[in-house]
Amino acid sequence: MSPDDVLAHVDATVDERLARLFELIRIPSVSTDPARADDCRRAAEWLAADLASFGANASVRATKGHPMVVGHMPGEGPRVLFYGHYDVQPADPLALWNSDPFEPVLRPAPNGDTHIVARGASDDKGALMTFVEACRAWTEVRGALPLGVSFLFEGEEESGSRSLIPFLDETAGELTCDAVLVCDSDMWDPKTPAITTMLRGLVGQEMTITCADRDLHSGMFGNAARNAMALMADILASLRRPDGGVAIDGFYDGVEELPEAVRNIWSRLPFDENAFLANIGLSEPAGEEGRSVLEQVWSRPSCEIHGVWGGYMAPGFKTVIPATAHAKLSFRLVAGQDPQRIRDAFRAHVGARIPADCKVEFQDHGLSPAVSMPTEGKWLKATLAALAEEWGDAAIAGTGGSIPIIGALKQYLGVDALLVGFANFDNRIHSPNEKYDLSSFHRGIRSWVRILDRLSKA
Repeated sequence: MSPDDVLAHVDATVDERLARLFELIRIPSVSTDPARADDCRRAAEWLAADLASFGANASVRATKGHPMVVGHMPGEGPRVLFYGHYDVQPADPLALWNSDPFEPVLRPAPNGDTHIVARGASDDKGALMTFVEACRAWTEVRGALPLGVSFLFEGEEESGSRSLIPFLDETAGELTCDAVLVCDSDMWDPKTPAITTMLRGLVGQEMTITCADRDLHSGMFGNAARNAMALMADILASLRRPDGGVAIDGFYDGVEELPEAVRNIWSRLPFDENAFLANIGLSEPAGEEGRSVLEQVWSRPSCEIHGVWGGYMAPGFKTVIPATAHAKLSFRLVAGQDPQRIRDAFRAHVGARIPADCKVEFQDHGLSPAVSMPTEGKWLKATLAALAEEWGDAAIAGTGGSIPIIGALKQYLGVDALLVGFANFDNRIHSPNEKYDLSSFHRGIRSWVRILDRLSKA
């Protein structure tokens, strides 16, 4: 039976669904700010009550950090687990917002669409609620879902997911499913949704180099005393080869070339490398020579420096030789790379370049492996067919980003995830004036209605 009646109901009630999204956005659930802990709990309680309002057995589950929300709805046939997160990034700097970040507003867009502007409008409250509202629509029209659905909403995705693994240790049996659905991803372009099948892993590192026992006068000690900032600059420069590759020994061990079938799919995507770079004010690609931009950001490992500091940085001028220097950097990994080995190889690379009278200290900022989902399989094919019904076409894509939850769910539940998102690249997530297109919200709900129908028949 076609879901046309459910789709028509969505169209007739989209304003009510938008009002519920606004309620959730108004809760400032910033997980990184201890002062917002009560707001995070309030968001979790709101979601549990919202799920219960259309028949889910939902509850707020305590963790050592912010709570999880778990819900279950009965259904015949397969069972899917939908993952989303209710926490959001801080709104700072507030001066750059054109309106209150936690009071959503609708703004006309140049292309005739409407933007929902607020913190969390896209990442991840708007995306999360597309699925919730699709489930609600099924129950309102048919009285039940076409398959079994479980929900897992996290409150620490934006602050490291430190409670996730302990929680999965305790609840993996309860979350058993046939497939995982995730909405924390993007469209290919404003008219073409995508299923993301490749995610890079992540190794985050911070290092502090110490040379002298104090900052020194550059006239009295210049040349004779080691400069920690100069040493840091030399080490950071040593991480790259002349051809743009990463120079750490063993870094590319286990990295395979892109399968020809995937390369062919990517070559047919309407992607303009020059426009991609021009959109961010650049014109020349960096990274490994001879690799396409899509290959660089989706299927090749990377090394990026995020911050370097030390010495005198206040206004004015002070001629000191810094005793310490600091840097933060990350490695995005692909299938075949082990995060622990990459971290150890990086530290060995740095350690080999530290003089005997100096020292280096390291701090971890996350270790997660790359994830690659099969491009053949009944769940993916059913989802592609559903998206094509709604949008006319759909793409299979990779992403340069990392979503550690995907690997964790694969490890604990033994199933692959389908990453289906309706966000656009210009949504300004994590930035002031974050937005979610109203068409993304409306058609996202419609898409999930179709996907649930197709998955129930797969």
